[in-house]
Amino acid sequence: MSRTVTVGLDGSQESLTATQWAAQEALRRAVPLRLVRAGSSDEDPRTRLVDPATARGWGERTLATAESRLRRRHPGLDVETQWVADDPVDVLCAAAEEAELLVLGSRGLGGLAGFLAGSVSLAVLARTRRPVVLVRPHDPLEPEEDRAGGDVVIGLDVSAPGDEVLAFGFAAADRYGCGLRVVHSWAVPALYGLDTGGVLPLLMTEVAEDARRALDEALAPWTEKFPGVPVVRDCRQGRPAQDLTELSHEARLVVVGRKVRRARIGTHIGAVTHAVLHHSLAPVAVVPHD
Repeated sequence: MSRTVTVGLDGSQESLTATQWAAQEALRRAVPLRLVRAGSSDEDPRTRLVDPATARGWGERTLATAESRLRRRHPGLDVETQWVADDPVDVLCAAAEEAELLVLGSRGLGGLAGFLAGSVSLAVLARTRRPVVLVRPHDPLEPEEDRAGGDVVIGLDVSAPGDEVLAFGFAAADRYGCGLRVVHSWAVPALYGLDTGGVLPLLMTEVAEDARRALDEALAPWTEKFPGVPVVRDCRQGRPAQDLTELSHEARLVVVGRKVRRARIGTHIGAVTHAVLHHSLAPVAVVPHD
């Protein structure tokens, strides 16, 4: 693995927004930024009916234009470009394995329609074992300056917290100099949905206490390792995807985990992570863990 932040670039507004976010991240990490363009996507109507040389020329011009803009905006940033004539998913998965972080754009539909991750992004997420950040386009009415603000939010399942997820979230908050909110949403088992004996309030108290205790245990080594990061423990009764989506309105970054599965069938992303990707207003970091 090389010390780079890599971004997938296809010339769309989504990927251009992701490129700007990735540039800021590379500067914070003090590493080069690599722009990667895959040149044989059948999904791109501009290249479907032209010869490979012409398609490559368009791809290389896209990279050169983005590189020039980045160098003007961030003179101290080390920028690399890479054009590969291969399937976009294969190219991006290979790029992810060679980088500290892969950044991709996602199609933001705006308003209640939410955050729609494209098929390429979802396929890359399902296959790579490296962290991936998905960034939606900005509201065109917002100013162009850096919109960074708010805390880093981690969605945590205390039954399988994943050190990789916590390490990523704490390190991000430490780099940004901001607070960290760790959210665990719990629910009463469905068996107790109809409470006829007055047991439900006692059960809810017990479940809440167990969840808070498990959250404290999961965070203990990380608060010790990052003493300068202010941490809010948010243990609540609720629905994880809905709670994280609501918190994304004010978040700088939302961090969720993806349990690595080796089965060939399925999206390999998880229902909560998939829902957050579709509806989050903030960039979403998806961190694979065992």
